Amino acid sequence: MYSTKFSALYRLNQSINHVRRSFFSQTYINGQWVSSQSGETFKVYNPANGNEIGSVPDCNIQDAEQAVQAAHDAFHNKWSMKTGKERSIVMKKFYDLIVKNKDQLGKILTTEMGKPLREAVGEILYGASYIEWFAEEAKRIHGDVLPSILPNRRSFVIRQPIGVCGFITPWNFPSSMILRKAGAALAAGCTVVVKPAEDTPYSCLAVCDLAKEAGFPDGTFNVITSTRSAEVGKFLCEHPLISKMSFTGSTEVGKKIMAMCASTVKKISLELGGNAPFIVFNSADVKQAVQGAMASKFRASGQTCVCANRILVQEGIYDQFMSEFIKKTKEQVVGDGLNESINLGPVINQDQYERIIDFISDAKERGAKIETGGKEKKGKTSGFFIEPAIVTDVNLSMRVAKEEIFGPVAAIIKFKTEDEAVNIANSVDVGLAAYVFSQDISQIWRVAERLQTGMVGLNEGIISSVEAPFGGIKQSGFGREGSKYGMDDYVNMKYVCLGGLKGLDRDSQ
Repeated sequence: MYSTKFSALYRLNQSINHVRRSFFSQTYINGQWVSSQSGETFKVYNPANGNEIGSVPDCNIQDAEQAVQAAHDAFHNKWSMKTGKERSIVMKKFYDLIVKNKDQLGKILTTEMGKPLREAVGEILYGASYIEWFAEEAKRIHGDVLPSILPNRRSFVIRQPIGVCGFITPWNFPSSMILRKAGAALAAGCTVVVKPAEDTPYSCLAVCDLAKEAGFPDGTFNVITSTRSAEVGKFLCEHPLISKMSFTGSTEVGKKIMAMCASTVKKISLELGGNAPFIVFNSADVKQAVQGAMASKFRASGQTCVCANRILVQEGIYDQFMSEFIKKTKEQVVGDGLNESINLGPVINQDQYERIIDFISDAKERGAKIETGGKEKKGKTSGFFIEPAIVTDVNLSMRVAKEEIFGPVAAIIKFKTEDEAVNIANSVDVGLAAYVFSQDISQIWRVAERLQTGMVGLNEGIISSVEAPFGGIKQSGFGREGSKYGMDDYVNMKYVCLGGLKGLDRDSQ
């Protein structure tokens, strides 16, 4: 009898936990699940079938003010007062909870964003790795003792948390982009207010549930779910109690955020758009290059800021590469991300779907050839699916070469010389990531140093990792996330001068 009751109780608890880890209908402010003050909500849809997932609060600036005040109070009275080791203990528990719940978190992510479930679970673990990494870094926020020219003076540099941090995060990596930013901020002793993308709020809310269980003080982690992106974003950027803004998204929006933050001279970090060149030289290992291109181009259905955008292939290896690349692309299965057999999920919404179709149409009109894919499957009932496309005979006047595609379309450009490839690669005004495939070690180093990007993958199609600084140059933004440099954007460097020290002045002896 005892065993039966225990078993039933265990199943009930598991069921409760499952529900609690699912789709939250309220937002998270000051450690509490709350509705918007106006009572307004907005609906969220599954991009694989157009079905409504649920609704969440449509917050306005009054809700945002409540979140900022909560974060401000928590910063000054709770979180920043803890030692690095104390913060580390809470963050490690947070990490453990994320890993423990990775499968459920992955299902939430796939349902609202669309990427294949195995990719979604991979994203959860990738995001968790930043919490683990910065949990250790919390104990290593070092200062310096500076040499002094005066015998009775001592000089120091200490690093202190910057304060309340505002995050505006994208829909393509709705979990990991939040965790990558929050990891560094929380480790430094900062508190955060997050505005997640309106297409994907549930991943962020599920993470809040785990943060509460991990033991973060109320007000340390706050979320503003809202369709009023411009209004709420402006409010956060101009709020005097927010000391730092971090944004991941388009270059166009990033420029507006930069301008708005100027009113309070905020510290900002921007991870903006890219147009990554993927260069395959004659000396490349073709199998390795194709494998890298598939991973880089079609991950998350091409909806990543670092994915291969312009695939440049040298003429001596062009036919061999294209034959294998087309073959592998045709093998990709498109469908609902919850189906284990699929490789590519839908694109995020109708606007993105139509934008990608326009890219393909523009290329056709300008003389490009569609080697495979690119077929439309219109309508919400069938989801926002596009077969992965390969476009050849691409010239630099086409949108697929000039703009960031952000979809499952590979634009192929044939080139003759190394200089030609580098010039094409550097011809755009953004510089986030680039990829080079070659077995010529001299060429690898030569080209890597000439490319105008913040990151370069050499014979690698997936380059992001917690140990490496993620970020770009030019109009791809500034600031770095991850690595030993990731804490720099969340601390202030303070110089302390201690003078008048008695007994150290030689004249007094």
